[in-house]
Amino acid sequence: MAYVFELGTGQRVYLEDRGRQTVVTVSSGGPGQQQQSSSSVQTGKWTSPPELLQTPNGAVIKITTAQGEHYIQIQGNSIGVTSRSSGGGGQWMQGQQVSSTSVSSSFSMPSMQPMKPMEPIKPMEPMKMGDMEMSANPMQMRMGNMEMRMGSTTQTQVNRRFCSQCGAPVEPSDRFCSSCGHHLG
Repeated sequence: MAYVFELGTGQRVYLEDRGRQTVVTVSSGGPGQQQQSSSSVQTGKWTSPPELLQTPNGAVIKITTAQGEHYIQIQGNSIGVTSRSSGGGGQWMQGQQVSSTSVSSSFSMPSMQPMKPMEPIKPMEPMKMGDMEMSANPMQMRMGNMEMRMGSTTQTQVNRRFCSQCGAPVEPSDRFCSSCGHHLG
């Protein structure tokens, strides 16, 4: 058995009897925006349809079972068990009985369209800013007369070294920089 209560504030309460458990789902929102919360309360099997009392702060649901009456309080999207009906006055109302599958589908998120296949990734164009230029494959950066490269797989680039004093290229076998004479040690 499943029941829906329309609270008239853009909020719907869905109740479902699952034997020992009562599943309560609260849905609120408008077009393009929806919030939903759900909770399961151990009540026992229902002996009569659930009833709802609207209160200034939300609603109270009464579930009648062989073990007695159970009260579930709803405030916004918050669901909690309370010891008894809060708020005097008002009129208990019956919900609309619906099938479990029809309501659960109306509480589910809208179906999403499949993603379109991605286009092949094109190489990134070199970035330029003033006299600085950067490209991605291999990673290179030039600024004025200074240049830096990373990620090259050629053997000459892998073994290339630079003088720590002046930055001039040196060979791995060099002991002194041919440009400034610094000891490469």
